[in-house]
Amino acid sequence: MTATAGPAGRLLLLDSASLYFRAFFGVPDSVRAPDGTPVNAVRGLVEMIARLVADRHPTRLVACWDDDWRPAFRVEAVPSYKAHRVAREVPGTTGVEEVPDALTAQVPVIVDVLAALGIPRLGAPGYEADDVIGTLVAREAARPAGERAAVDVVTGDRDLFQLVDDDVPVRVLYPVKGVKDLLVVDQQVLQERYGVATGRAYADMAVLRGDPSDGLPGVPGIGEKTAAALLRRYGTLEGVLAARDAGDRGLTATQRTRLTDAADYLAVAPRVVTVAPDAPVDDVDDHLPTVPADPDALVALAERWGLASSVRRLVDVLTAEGGRGDG
Repeated sequence: MTATAGPAGRLLLLDSASLYFRAFFGVPDSVRAPDGTPVNAVRGLVEMIARLVADRHPTRLVACWDDDWRPAFRVEAVPSYKAHRVAREVPGTTGVEEVPDALTAQVPVIVDVLAALGIPRLGAPGYEADDVIGTLVAREAARPAGERAAVDVVTGDRDLFQLVDDDVPVRVLYPVKGVKDLLVVDQQVLQERYGVATGRAYADMAVLRGDPSDGLPGVPGIGEKTAAALLRRYGTLEGVLAARDAGDRGLTATQRTRLTDAADYLAVAPRVVTVAPDAPVDDVDDHLPTVPADPDALVALAERWGLASSVRRLVDVLTAEGGRGDG
């Protein structure tokens, strides 16, 4: 399903780490460079981008980057945030993420390939890729309607469902089985699958429900269905908490007790769950490149890392999109 592009085309935002992690675990590690170095994540990501561009026809494209995988402001609010993923404590930081060595070695190659292709890679000091995406979405939403692109966010992270907004429009393309099988998440899908009508409500539900994969405890005893039901009744997390404080009869005694016992968590969790709309993200030319920015460097990288066929396919797709000329 490919919705009509906005008046200013289509902006495709890649949650880069989410995608190259999926590529690393989804493409066999037998995919190697001539010198034997694994390049499965690099090849997988290049092929993902080729498929996405061919299928989604973006006019703009950004690879969003984790400059900080575990931002201090989130850890200060909820110390358990991603704590289980810390491989090594480093004084003055929030720790080094546990990443397979074979993947760590491929990340600089991904950086070089994106640069040679001319695909902008954007991060922000002290922020995650989620925040870069949230900021770029907020900037697009702030444009006059006639100058606004439709936004597709490609991620395997459900946290970004909070950005879904039919009015902009913003959709999330969620890989089910690679990018050949994408769940296109709009507000109807949020309603059908999670019982919440907006991206904002999804974020509030995530606060109440918690997320063990991110080390967020949630409110003990309040799962996804109960959280969604409370939000349907009271509209927002603030509405739920106001009902708690007012002793509203729509809450059971047990629910009021659970929400009261979790008051400290609920006071800070929204800052952790909500993606930043105002991270210090640079302005760049994000128009879809139709020719490589550095053809010689791209040829050298393709030869060195055994990526010739994948890179050629992506370059061919980008060239074809440039020839479409219709956004």
